[in-house]
Amino acid sequence: MKRSPLTHLNIVDFLADIFLRRGSEEYLGEPVTMEQHMLQAAHFAETAGEDEVVIVAALLHDIGHFTSEFGSYSPDDTVDRLHEQAGAEVLAGLFPQLVIDCIRYHVAAKRYLCAVNPAYFDQLSSASVHSLELQGGPMSDEEVTLFEKNKNLNDIVKVRQYDDRGKDAELRTRTFSYYAPMVQRIADSHVRT
Repeated sequence: MKRSPLTHLNIVDFLADIFLRRGSEEYLGEPVTMEQHMLQAAHFAETAGEDEVVIVAALLHDIGHFTSEFGSYSPDDTVDRLHEQAGAEVLAGLFPQLVIDCIRYHVAAKRYLCAVNPAYFDQLSSASVHSLELQGGPMSDEEVTLFEKNKNLNDIVKVRQYDDRGKDAELRTRTFSYYAPMVQRIADSHVRT
C-alpha cells in the first residue's frame, strides 16, 4: 500500500503510528524500549526548560531507528546503518533546520564529545561504545573544527546528552500523545516561516 506524502498536516499521525507499532521494540541492547528512550530524551529536555523545538528534536532524534524502511541497528552489526541520516531525510522539509540538524548530527555529537572530552567516553554504555566503533570513533581534529562550525552546535550537543540519559528502565514519562500538540506546533511553525 502506497503511503500518502508526508506534510505538516499528517506528520503527527505518521509519528504516532510509528510509536504505536514500533515503540515496544528493544532499544539497541539497552534496558529500555525504543519508545521509552525517545520519550525520556524529550522528558530530560523538557525538565531542563528547553524550548519546544529542542524538546521535539530530542523526542525525534532516533526516528531513523524506528522506521523499518530504513533498517535498524542490532548489537551484532558490523557496519553502521546511518539511522541519523535516514531520520533526517524522512523529516526534512517538515520541521525547522534545528530539529533536522539534531537528528542528522546526534551521532556526530557523540563522536565530537569523545574527542573534546575524553571523560565523556567513560560515561557511555557498552551498546554506545559498540555503535561508536561502527560510527568511526572519536572525531579527528579536522572533523572537530568542521563540526564546530554548525550554527546549531550547542543544541545538537544538548540533544546528544539527553539521548545519553534516556536509558533508565525505571523512569516513567509522559506518552507521545502528550508531545503530539508540541510536535504539531513546531511543524506548523516551520510551514509559516
